[in-house]
This record gives sequence, structure tokens and C-alpha cells, in this order.
Amino acid sequence: MKTKGRLMLFGMLVLAVVLSFLTLNGIGADGKLSAASIRQGLDLSGGVYIVYEADKENVTPEEMSAAVSLIQGRLDWNGWTEAEVAQEGEKRLRVDIPGVENAEEAIREIGQTAQLMFADEEGKVLLTGDMVQDATKQVGDVANNGNAQPYVALKFNEEGKKLFADATAQNVGKSIQIIMDTTVISAPVVSNPITDGNAIITGNFTGESAEELASLIRAGSLPFNLNVIHMKNVGARLGADALHSGILAGIVGICLVLLFMLIVYKILGLAADLALIIYVGLELVLLSAFGITLTLPGIAGIVLSIGMAVDANVVIFERIKEEMTAGNTLRLSVRNGFGKAFPAILDGNVTTLIAAIVLFAFGSGTVKGFATTLMMGIIISMFTALVITRVIVNGLIHSGVHNPKLYGMRTK
Repeated sequence: MKTKGRLMLFGMLVLAVVLSFLTLNGIGADGKLSAASIRQGLDLSGGVYIVYEADKENVTPEEMSAAVSLIQGRLDWNGWTEAEVAQEGEKRLRVDIPGVENAEEAIREIGQTAQLMFADEEGKVLLTGDMVQDATKQVGDVANNGNAQPYVALKFNEEGKKLFADATAQNVGKSIQIIMDTTVISAPVVSNPITDGNAIITGNFTGESAEELASLIRAGSLPFNLNVIHMKNVGARLGADALHSGILAGIVGICLVLLFMLIVYKILGLAADLALIIYVGLELVLLSAFGITLTLPGIAGIVLSIGMAVDANVVIFERIKEEMTAGNTLRLSVRNGFGKAFPAILDGNVTTLIAAIVLFAFGSGTVKGFATTLMMGIIISMFTALVITRVIVNGLIHSGVHNPKLYGMRTK
């Protein structure tokens, strides 16, 4: 029995060491899964953020999706690969560009409207993007060989229908270039004249690449402008100071919690401390693995979820002490303690999780960062409190640690 208990404790120690190593060093030369590889938000790394608003009363989700593709494409074209575009509300877009110091210059580089055109092989413009009524990804047997494959379907308005009919009639066997902001995004070959205003673009598309092309074409036919309503510079030094302060606050808070649990709950507190170390390691590794952007409010979410993890352990330990006071054996007290604490822990965490989900769904910017780390922290905290802590406590009992004093009980 003692061997089993020691193996359980050894396994938890190994898990804590592995997670600590991953957090500090990561895997490989680029340090994947390490804390240093966690993506940092603008409030930590510095940069600019810009909020655009569609200059139109009623904007469809498809139009906003096309606008996101437009802005993201321009960011990538300018080499801002770490930049992010996200929709806020029904008609706003937020653009975060780390490492850039001048918001006005970034706005000039991004631009506000898309310029899409269809041209022949000589570069003569045949029609423009505002004549495209819709562009969608479709899947079907376009080659009549029995194999379905992705393709892009185009639909033109009345003016575009006439011009496209003339263009295809004059360029059979030749390519018509689809140009976005001077860049050729596709050059399909015309097989026959198209007079009904509906065209398809085929090729070696994947579902993702077909959707990307359709989004780019829709972006070029946006029936509205994107106006800048807010922009702000975040200095790199300010971000570094915020990160340092946030990390320092987190370390101090964790150390105080570890000390408190050890003093008040003794051997149970030691089990909670080891579970808490595993919790922190899991959260940091998962933040890095899922590419979640960490913000200053996100750090607050982590610290808050740490408090919830400790609170769950406190509820469990108090139930164990109540069972021991009632005269039950240590093993029975532990089993009953975890069982009776489970409903309270579940209810408390689920209600907080619902609040975090609402914040994530309806919030924006840094509010989403707070909600993301809080949701992840709640799920991990329940796992560590109900599973990891239980394994550690049972490991201690199986190892022969039975003295009630070590479990925080006062004996006469």
C-alpha cells in the first residue's frame, strides 16, 4: 500500500517538474509551450490599435467577414504577420498591430477601401469590383468526372452581367485577371462566353483557399467605406512595465497563497500547494499551445482563477475536517469530504463560467482577454482541485501519513 502511495506522489511530482520545465524552457529552439512564447497583447508588448466602423446602416455578416479578410490581407501584405483583426459588434472592426509606433502611418498603409478589378492579359480593365453582387465558396462536380471539388461562384449585377458577357466573349481561351490592390489574386481561363451573370472559378482549390478567394472578391465589392473612429498608440516601454507589474503581482499573490495554505491546513495545504503549482503550469502551457493572446486583464483573470482554485481546496479540506471531527476514519473522511464538496464547487464554478462566457460573447478587446483566461482557469482549477488534489491526498494517506494533527485537526 505504501508503494502505491509513493508512486502516486512521485507521479504528481514528475508532472509538476515537467510542467515547470516546459513553462521555463519550452520545447525546441523556439521554446514552444514556454511562458516566453505566449503571445502578448498591445497593453503588454506595445503597438497600435485602430477601430474601424462601416459607413452603412445595415451591414450583413457576409459583408463584415469580407471586410475582415480585406484588412487582414493588407496587414499581411505589409509584413505585420502578428497583427489581428476582429469584429466588434455589428459594424465595427478592431485592428491590433504589435510593434508599430505610429497609428496614423499604419492607417495610411492599410487604407480604407478595396479596389478590385477584372482585366485582360494586356492589363485593360474590363469591369470593377462594385459590379460583383456576390462571391461564395461552393462544392460540386464542375468537371463532370463524378468528383466534387471546391470552387468559387460569382454573381454580377445587371451592369456587370453585360460587361462580363462582352469580356468573356472577347477572351475565350485567354485568362481574365482578378486584381486586388494591384495584386493578381486569380487568373482563370475563359472556356466559353458567359452571358447569364453567373460565373465559376475552378482550380486546385481546398475548401479554405476557395473561401479565402471568395472573401477577397467580396471585399472588393463592399458597398461601404470603413471609417476610422478611434486609434491609440501603446508605447513598448509602457507595455513592458505593465507586464513586469502584472507578473510581480501574480508571483507575490501565489507565494502568499501557498504560505497561507501550508500554515492553516498543514499536510493538506502541502497537497493544495503542489496542485496549485501544477495548475499554474497547465494554464501557462495551454495559453502557449492554443496561441491565446495574453493581456493585462488576462493576467488578472489568471490570478482570479488561482483564487478560485484555492477556494475549492478550502471547501474540500473543511469538509474533510468536519468528517474527522464526527469520528470517521481518515480515508472515509477524505472520500466523504470530496463527495460533499463537489456540488458546492461545481455550482460556484459553473455560475462564474457562465459570467465569463457572457463577457467573452458580448465584450471586446481586453474584456475578451480577461474572459478567456478566466474560462480556461475555471476549467483547469476544477480539474486540479477535484482530481490532482485528491490523488495527492490519497497518495499521502497510502504512504502512511495518518496523524490527525498533520491534517489540521486539534487533538486533546
